[in-house]
Amino acid sequence: MRTGEIAARTDTPVRLLRYYEERGLIEPQRLSNGGDHDEHLVDRVQQIRGLLDVGIPTRLIRSILPCPNEPRSIHMPSITPDTVETLESGRDRMTDKIRCLTRNGDAITSGCRPRRSVRDPGRTRAPRGERGVPQRR
Repeated sequence: MRTGEIAARTDTPVRLLRYYEERGLIEPQRLSNGGDHDEHLVDRVQQIRGLLDVGIPTRLIRSILPCPNEPRSIHMPSITPDTVETLESGRDRMTDKIRCLTRNGDAITSGCRPRRSVRDPGRTRAPRGERGVPQRR
């Protein structure tokens, strides 16, 4: 898969993907099909973006990135109290985002249902040219 395809699938600018490469967050691999990246990088880029979104710095992300064979887990061989604090703070921000997104999703779902309008059966619509003009009785 080419860099442009990864960018499109993850909604990440190519320039940012190059930055991730420079920082050692992702590694390009020449594949037999001519592409630069394996499919697992879509998952990895999404994981990197999510961690950055909650304030975890790239230097820490590089040390907690998963092994290629377990793309959805986080492995950290040694951990300091500062790292624990940063990760817990990031986790708390993720939890807050999840709550907010769930609340917004629920609001959209309930707001998108068709509502029945109760109309006065004795009332008729004004002719096309007279809409919006108050009628005197």
